[in-house]
Amino acid sequence: MKKALLYGLAMTLAFSCGGVKKTQEALNTGNYEQAIYRSINTLVDNKSKKGNQPYVILLEEAFAKFSARELEEIAFLQQGGNPADLESIYRKYNRLKEIQSRIRPLLPLPIYEENRDARFRFGNYDADILDTRDALSEYLYANASDLLKQASTKYDYRQAFDDFRYLEEINPGYADVRQQMEEAHRKGIDYVKVRMINDTQQIIPERLESELLNFNTYGLDDLWTAYHTNPLDEIDYDYEMQVAFRNILISPEQVNERQVIKERQVKDGKKLLRDEAGNVVKDSLGNEIEVDRMRTVRCNFYQFTQQKTAQVDGTVQFIDLRTRQAINQYPLASQFVFEHVYANYDGDRRALDNDLVALLDLAAVPFPSDEQMVYDAGEDLKARLKNILVSQKFN
Repeated sequence: MKKALLYGLAMTLAFSCGGVKKTQEALNTGNYEQAIYRSINTLVDNKSKKGNQPYVILLEEAFAKFSARELEEIAFLQQGGNPADLESIYRKYNRLKEIQSRIRPLLPLPIYEENRDARFRFGNYDADILDTRDALSEYLYANASDLLKQASTKYDYRQAFDDFRYLEEINPGYADVRQQMEEAHRKGIDYVKVRMINDTQQIIPERLESELLNFNTYGLDDLWTAYHTNPLDEIDYDYEMQVAFRNILISPEQVNERQVIKERQVKDGKKLLRDEAGNVVKDSLGNEIEVDRMRTVRCNFYQFTQQKTAQVDGTVQFIDLRTRQAINQYPLASQFVFEHVYANYDGDRRALDNDLVALLDLAAVPFPSDEQMVYDAGEDLKARLKNILVSQKFN
């Protein structure tokens, strides 16, 4: 027991020292934020614990060095006067404020050996954040607006959208940003019209066609691609997606029969136990001993398997409508097998195993129609089509 306690204490000490060492290394290599957050996360659990004193000292030093570095870099960037640096300045001010807000709830943080509390020189950066945000918003708005006006490719529109979206995040409701975002998004989308092609001699079930072309059910999360199964006249489409059925094979309805002969020893009443001489055996009280009479029973088991298969083969092809060239083609294939097993027998069913007896309760069922077989094969096609849609990238 004593050894276990000593081992546990040693492991705890080693773990604690390891954490302090990593925090000190982060501080020594200039990774002040890592040192700060390591210290904060430890002190949140128990800031008064003597074993956590190293983290108080490390937090004090890391915060001082982090604040000095960030403010020095901010001053340097401001001196340069480049509006492209406003985002960096804005992020630095916000980091300073966020770290201060994480430390404040921990205060005071005593340093026992020095009989004092850890010192943190906090600054009020609210005005700086707001001023920088306003200047950054003006810069982003002008830059994104110019990009939107001069855009010549969908990539340009998407860049403008990203700038407007970031502006909306840091300064919600600024000017007409939302309307500009909508315009940039609308012009940056790849519009794809979808066409179903049936080159087979079979009729594609309307229900299957409807479900395959219902793109809302695929759960796609693609900001820059819109699929239209009913093309709109006012949209200039970029691509065409052709879902083509090339071959549908449906096998004949088949019923296969298999006969099995089963034999088993079963109980058939009682009989008197006799010795080798033919005499009745009695127990110690003189009573005649009875044993089970066994006999062999036989059963002819007839198993029937109904089977029908449908194989659907096709392709999904994407056409660039500007160049009229195919850009990608994917195979689209699926198979559905209908199978039903039932059985009957001739003879003594006690000879059958339980799994065979269960089949005797089943009877033949109607075969599904060809249309239903194609539809059932299409259930797998929907999953395959979704994978194609997810993997297809236009730009």
